[in-house]
Amino acid sequence: MSVHIWGASGYAAAEVVRFLERHPFVELGALESRSHAGQLLGDHFPLLRNSERRFDEPGSVIERARPNDVVFAAGAHGEAKSLIPALLEASVRVIDLSSDHRLDATAAYGLTEWNRAAISQAALVANPGCYATAALLALLPLASLGAPLQVIVDAKSGITGAGRNPAVGSLFAEVSGEIRPYALDGHRHQPEMERALHVHGLTAPLLFTPHVVPLSRGMLADAYVLYAKPPSLDAVRAEFEKAYGGSPFVRVLDGVRVPSAAAVAGGNGAELCVDLCGNAVRVLCAIDNLGKGAAGQAVQNLNVMLGYPEETSLCDRAIVA
Repeated sequence: MSVHIWGASGYAAAEVVRFLERHPFVELGALESRSHAGQLLGDHFPLLRNSERRFDEPGSVIERARPNDVVFAAGAHGEAKSLIPALLEASVRVIDLSSDHRLDATAAYGLTEWNRAAISQAALVANPGCYATAALLALLPLASLGAPLQVIVDAKSGITGAGRNPAVGSLFAEVSGEIRPYALDGHRHQPEMERALHVHGLTAPLLFTPHVVPLSRGMLADAYVLYAKPPSLDAVRAEFEKAYGGSPFVRVLDGVRVPSAAAVAGGNGAELCVDLCGNAVRVLCAIDNLGKGAAGQAVQNLNVMLGYPEETSLCDRAIVA
């Protein structure tokens, strides 16, 4: 079967191509790009320099996709809804990397570790945002431990996580030496965080502060859950073990070790640590915003949808950003 990419010239799409080029069970189909049609992938992404593939013309995905194929919709936010209905009508399954369907009840929310059953049966999977992935991996194991008073998420992302945002700056020189908070009046990932938290019973108010830091890729989320009477640390650790003990990609660290963005760079891993601070449970989570926060999780969802081992094609790490 073939896997096609619509909007194939973005950061996350390039990572999907990198993962899928070594996937043993699928083949790459159309790689559609409106802006780069006809150009070599390797001329835009050094990691793909050895690829002979060129970006395909607009319309290639809808023309070449066949029933039971899968399409990664990786175009700009707001554009996927123009394409996806026709694909679904043609019995093509879709993984949407944009924000277009993350609040849509007809799509399975693609936080893999928490929604495998729905993803496996879904025609449409809404891949989570990078901030939401890190925050929810940190917070959802706490849902069974009582109602908190407040949830706080303070998160830092590499430049590629913020996208081409004029308020943030997309060039390294614009953010070098800076730690820049942004979207304080409302980030697009906050509604999907709140929705997922509420579904799992965490209905306390969420205070979310995103920052961009001078890294090309990587993310660290510090999550704090405040209680009138906090649970025991043993109870907290037991919930994390229950949630992620069988996960191939989530590592819960012990002792004095703390999550490292460098340790998960280029891959689909997530590192967490948990402790108690007074009346708060503190959980730190590190992911690669282009890996577990985007392309890696999308390929993990592809594997779940098609019944392949989740680790397929996702075990290697990139060395170059």
